[in-house]
Amino acid sequence: MRVVICGVGALGSAVAVACRNLDVSLRLVDFDRVESKNLQSQAFVKQSVGKNKAQALKMQLQNFYGVKVEAKGVRLAAGNVAELLGGAGLVLDCFDNAASRQLICDYVREHAIPCLHGALSADGTYGMVRWDEAFTPDAEDAPGQPTCENGDHLPFIGIVSSVLARTASEFVQDGSQLNAMVSLSGVQRS
Repeated sequence: MRVVICGVGALGSAVAVACRNLDVSLRLVDFDRVESKNLQSQAFVKQSVGKNKAQALKMQLQNFYGVKVEAKGVRLAAGNVAELLGGAGLVLDCFDNAASRQLICDYVREHAIPCLHGALSADGTYGMVRWDEAFTPDAEDAPGQPTCENGDHLPFIGIVSSVLARTASEFVQDGSQLNAMVSLSGVQRS
């Protein structure tokens, strides 16, 4: 099975590291570059600064863990969504913007591909892990609003990314599809 992780920033990079032992083929999709400020909240090393995030994480997973990973260092767009998501057995949406999330939703719904969405509130007080059937993309409070800057929410990012990775792992193992709401008081799964 191919698992495509869309967006390898704070959530997506941690999810990719946590999914490294799954018996799947991983594909990472992200056009962005690693910046110094990303080192505080994302799973990148200092040597990755300036490199494409998908390529940098691919190299880290290969070098540190021996995991074979495919990296697509491009922006998801209407013209390449079929190429990037086609053949996926599971799509993990870790993007932080409504436009990209909507592209994913449209494609996976049209092609009946299981899709799991992960999201964090900008203030780091709650997160969600939702299967596509229970998910509606919503706009950011402000376009380009940062949600994980300066490592302020790193422990919470870890919790949400762990729940996302665990939910993906359960799907790969037995096809189960549980949703989760993550707050500072715990995790509610349904």
